[in-house]
Amino acid sequence: MMDINEIREYLPHRYPFLLVDRVVDLDIEGQRIRAYKNVSINEPFFNGHFPLHPIMPGVLIIEAMAQAAGILGFKMLDVKPADGTLYYFVGSDKMRFRQPVMPGDQLILEARFLSAKRSIWKFECQARVEDKQVCSGEIICAERKL
Repeated sequence: MMDINEIREYLPHRYPFLLVDRVVDLDIEGQRIRAYKNVSINEPFFNGHFPLHPIMPGVLIIEAMAQAAGILGFKMLDVKPADGTLYYFVGSDKMRFRQPVMPGDQLILEARFLSAKRSIWKFECQARVEDKQVCSGEIICAERKL
């Protein structure tokens, strides 16, 4: 549904911090998104986390879910960062990790809009590898006009 070129229009992140490779399902009316990140051994964080047993840092899994949620938020408002709107990650609730993510995995990212009050948006998110949930929780973002 969205390739990397279109994703770059909706996320201000760039290498090495752009953590969404493709959006495969975007349902604006159902307020849901499904995207993925291909996890490669060439990721810079694997040099130190951990050289003999590389696993993707949990905070980056959370960030990847937040980026997918951000795309959903931009699409729901029909705006882009170029229009002067950004989403800042401001918190998380109920975050749980269930298994490690390793090089070669495809990290499936899902987000569902929960609420928006006074420019604070909340999304229910999960990350999976194949059919196994690796992380889930709520992502909280602040909408800011530049």
